[in-house]
Amino acid sequence: MTMGAFGVGQGIKRFEDVRLVRGEGRFHDDVNLPGQAHAVIVRSIHAHARLRAVDTKAAAGLPGVLAVFTGADVAADGLGTMKMTLKRKRPDGSPMFAPPHPGLVRDVARYVGDPVAMVVAETRAQAEDAAEAVAIDYEALPSLTVTANSIGGAAVWPECPDNVSNVHEAGDRAATEAAFARAARVVRRRYLITRVHAQYMEPRGALGLWDPGEGRYTLYADVQYPHRVRNALATNIFKVPEHTIRVIVGDVGGAFGTKGWQYPEHRLVLWAARKLGRPVKWSCERREAIPADEHARDNVSDAELALDAEGRFLALRVRTLANVGAYVSSDRNLLATFSNIVTLVGVYTFAAAHVEVLSVLSNTNSTAPYRGAGRPEATYVLERLIDDAARELGVDPVELRRRNLIPSGAMPYKTALGMTYDCGEFASNMEKALELADVAGFPARREEAQRRGKLRGLAVVNAIERAAGAQPEFAEIRFAPSGTATIFMGTKNQGQGHETTFKQILHERLGLDPAEVRYIDGDTDRVAFGMGTMGSRSTVIGGSALWTAADKILAKGRKIAARLLEAAEDDLLFSDGRFRVTGTDRTVPLTDVARAAFQPGQLPKGLEPGLYETGTFVPATDTWPNGCHVCEAEVDADTGAVALVGYVIVDDVGTVINPVTLKGQIHGGVAQGVGQALMEEVVYDPDSGQLLTASFMDYAMPRADTLPDMHIESHPVPTRLNPLGAKGAGEAGTVGALPAAMNAVIAALAPLGVHALEMPATPARVWRAIQDARRA
Repeated sequence: MTMGAFGVGQGIKRFEDVRLVRGEGRFHDDVNLPGQAHAVIVRSIHAHARLRAVDTKAAAGLPGVLAVFTGADVAADGLGTMKMTLKRKRPDGSPMFAPPHPGLVRDVARYVGDPVAMVVAETRAQAEDAAEAVAIDYEALPSLTVTANSIGGAAVWPECPDNVSNVHEAGDRAATEAAFARAARVVRRRYLITRVHAQYMEPRGALGLWDPGEGRYTLYADVQYPHRVRNALATNIFKVPEHTIRVIVGDVGGAFGTKGWQYPEHRLVLWAARKLGRPVKWSCERREAIPADEHARDNVSDAELALDAEGRFLALRVRTLANVGAYVSSDRNLLATFSNIVTLVGVYTFAAAHVEVLSVLSNTNSTAPYRGAGRPEATYVLERLIDDAARELGVDPVELRRRNLIPSGAMPYKTALGMTYDCGEFASNMEKALELADVAGFPARREEAQRRGKLRGLAVVNAIERAAGAQPEFAEIRFAPSGTATIFMGTKNQGQGHETTFKQILHERLGLDPAEVRYIDGDTDRVAFGMGTMGSRSTVIGGSALWTAADKILAKGRKIAARLLEAAEDDLLFSDGRFRVTGTDRTVPLTDVARAAFQPGQLPKGLEPGLYETGTFVPATDTWPNGCHVCEAEVDADTGAVALVGYVIVDDVGTVINPVTLKGQIHGGVAQGVGQALMEEVVYDPDSGQLLTASFMDYAMPRADTLPDMHIESHPVPTRLNPLGAKGAGEAGTVGALPAAMNAVIAALAPLGVHALEMPATPARVWRAIQDARRA
């Protein structure tokens, strides 16, 4: 990489931040259409209940009310549902049980928040008043919200009495059993990974428009993959040609995976807009977000580690119950249950491993990808298990890791779960992190904390993740006759800084001034194709698509430049935005070449006028970002309060496009991982199934003072799987933070005899663990 003024590797400030900090962004709440009506969703107040009657008469007669729709109306109009493409089976070999959500339920509500009716009125306030007037006769039914009790608990669906949706396995069961049989030591633990919600800055929304003249729907929504949402609505829901639906996404106030796909409200506002002949807007209130949205995580894992007499890892065996909620509407609802379980073996040498994941149903919201989508869960189980094994064996946890790391000379390395890591220097990451965190000086810091009456613990965690899955992505570079350019990207920015990243890549390749380049994404009528943004794929695959399009621009531009410079194509070099004739001072800038491209008289004979090219890139396989986290925590034994006092990360995300935005991504990821480890949790009453954490009064969120200053350094080992050498960075912080924070807290408590603690490590929970240990 040449690293021009704005090129790859430069730590420049984000271009989009100027308008965002001035309040000039265009978020979903900023989008309004003439004549729009407002929708409010009436949601179930029970976790499980039969709907004996839904009486809408009183609500429909209130001032301003245009319509009150129920599940019967949706069914009568024949709206479809989402579809599964995964071919999964239940443990007995029968087909997977995966009931999709119908949009509005008719007979039975299956979680607190399940959509029962939709009120549309002239104003939001009128719709809210009318929603309260919808009379629903509920017959409460037994509910199930605790994952560990799912098998054999109250049936969420009578057609699936054991609540098992499907099973997924990875690894070699027989080889793993044999390895455990010859093990000198086996360490067994159960780990709970709590249910959480994304809690983005702007809650979800949807605005639907029907144009009878064009016979087209337009959906304005804050989704992560506009083209796939369009396809889903056209193919599965409305069963119309895809070109009759347009999806437009502006600025997105955070998404983290949870806004990714097709929610019931999307189809409902479009359907209502056509029925009423006017736009219909739904805006999720903050108090409505947890009942309305998909949740994440919520696993129970029984994990076993087999070691030989020298403390070398022989095998890993994990059985997980993954709570997928009441509905399984698409592959997305299962993604976290299988896509990243292959990282359960981490960066360590295992001769064998076997994983079994049972996806179980419950009377809760469906679960789906949320920052990490299985990566933090896998790393959490393994890294907790290694620390517990070190304590049980009486060895240093760092030394136990060092003894079992995959050496860089073994690359490419095929793991016991069948994946191939193409590159990485795991030992170097860890040693560098140990040095930066001054792990050697930790005993002195612990003694100093003891003098202040505090308990201090340190955790070292190695993380690796499967990123940038092998799906295509699109980019287009379109020059105008004046010589300026516009780039169209199939990925969708949600706050990560895509405009800056992609302009840097374009500057690196074509030398264009970012101020002369316009950036467009999120509109299915303007961008030809796209898979969207998720799974740390945008830079890796979208950036490579842009690189591919730039190569095509250069190939055509070289022909035009040769004509303008009266030279042979083979004699031309391109650098710093200019074609130059080798050995001379004759040059022509790309912008002049672009202008000439629209003037037929300046073109070589037979060359098509214009300069606009597309690129579609699909990698051969996944990339493997990795790194080492070192976390130090202090615990107040009198109150149970936890304070993180040190955090160091050495990360390998491949080629670093912009170190400033990379650190921002890692900071945010760590905050979300630490938040779950220390305080965040969606909680249901186990008896009634009632949601107990529906607002920020009850659902705790990390603040700035939750986190210490973080020291982040990059140790890039570029991959050869794409032209940029990038591996992906979006999930990097979260993957390591979840186990790093928890292990640090447990390390602080271990001298008191506390060896088991489940997240979140709230002061009350930590205090109780201390009291229990003292009594024991």
